[in-house]
Amino acid sequence: MLCFVQFMLVLDDNVVSVALPSMREELGFSAAGLAWVVNAYFLAFGGLLLLFGRMADLLGRRRVFLTGVALFGAASVVCGLAQEPWQLVAGRFVQGGGAAMASPAALALITLLFPGTAERAKAFSIWGGIAGLGGTAGLVISGALTGLASWRWIFLINLPVALAAVALLPRLVPESRDERAVRLDVPGAVLGTGALVSLVYGLLRTGESGWRDLSAVGPLAPAVVLAVAFVAVETRTAEPLVPLSFLLVRIRAVANGATLLFSAAMYAMAFLLMVHLQTVLGYRPLTAGIAYLPYGAGILAGMWLSSRAVVRLGVRRTLVGSFLITAAGLLLLSGVAPSDGYAWGVLPGMLVTSLGCGLSLPGLTVAALTGVTEENAGLGSAVLSSVQQVGGAVGVAVLVALAARRSDALAARGDSLHTAHAATEGFELALTVAAGLLTFGAVLVAVLLGKPRRPADPRDAGEAPAEHAHRR
Repeated sequence: MLCFVQFMLVLDDNVVSVALPSMREELGFSAAGLAWVVNAYFLAFGGLLLLFGRMADLLGRRRVFLTGVALFGAASVVCGLAQEPWQLVAGRFVQGGGAAMASPAALALITLLFPGTAERAKAFSIWGGIAGLGGTAGLVISGALTGLASWRWIFLINLPVALAAVALLPRLVPESRDERAVRLDVPGAVLGTGALVSLVYGLLRTGESGWRDLSAVGPLAPAVVLAVAFVAVETRTAEPLVPLSFLLVRIRAVANGATLLFSAAMYAMAFLLMVHLQTVLGYRPLTAGIAYLPYGAGILAGMWLSSRAVVRLGVRRTLVGSFLITAAGLLLLSGVAPSDGYAWGVLPGMLVTSLGCGLSLPGLTVAALTGVTEENAGLGSAVLSSVQQVGGAVGVAVLVALAARRSDALAARGDSLHTAHAATEGFELALTVAAGLLTFGAVLVAVLLGKPRRPADPRDAGEAPAEHAHRR
């Protein structure tokens, strides 16, 4: 049930991508306003994660999860019934807020439900695979529902999932919280949330307007100031929202840094490939969505391999290998030309990329949540989710702008053939840079994560002593 809800939350990251033209035509969006159907969700989701992750630890993870799911379901109805542009944008913002409550709380519950190394790796492989499928399925479902029914159904289908979760989860998962008598760090919460909201907002604006537009870059300055103030406050308060000691654990720091690079590359790839399929290769929305189905199969295969690889090879080797596989897939995709067919042009790179993605996500989650306890599981989950959202915003803002500048520079002639060639060149450059980010991430993990230490105590490996002795 927790994975099913996460599937819904990740699906709504990009479910609107294919449906945007239909929304613009029916509700009368301007070109600038239409972008905020996507951006409002990212802004609320990425900006509020830390606050709600810590609230889950203090107020109860199941309670915060159910509240977030109920809020998400109600906002989905508002989106599906919207009659004005502002109603849809407001609904998307509330959707993002509900997702920011539910996602870290759900991951924290899974972390506590599966404490052993092997079972946690298996649980996270399922979790990561389902999340990856949600991102892929968003494009497929959006294309199918928009083409066959109406764009409104991409939101209304969330309601049965939300109702099922609210009804069933209290019977399946016990409540858990930090039992210490601590209060929420209000100054830290305000500064941290403000810094994240400003950062995500600034990155999304720069993606629209470019890095030379001062009105777009302007929000990044307050983000830096608020981040510095946040660090200063957290070092002085007795009960900080994000203890610096939590962030300075090497395996978590490296995992979150690698997650930032991975998310930047993969969010940009999903955006650019969908645009490339429709504008350069000429696929219709439904066809473009169906073309993504093998990507889901590759993620499932990677997910199946991931839990076994983490247990047998360790997190470091698994992550290095998976990052390099994903980078190779992106390089294959970057070579897709306008004249290439699907089977020999798009499909090989898509399958290799999705296999590496399915291998990577669980390993990153295992590393980022290593050593979390009953007191800080929600915080660790929120930090990871926040890094994913910020990384995605960075990737889309930087790599999409890079592709657009490259294409504009080459589009000197006005004929359609040259325009398609220019768009392909921009697509190739952006995906090559994305592959470089993943290669750098592999080096980062290989050098900084260090050689895994063999635990002296069986309990360090997530096994009870008796079980360990029996297996030996």
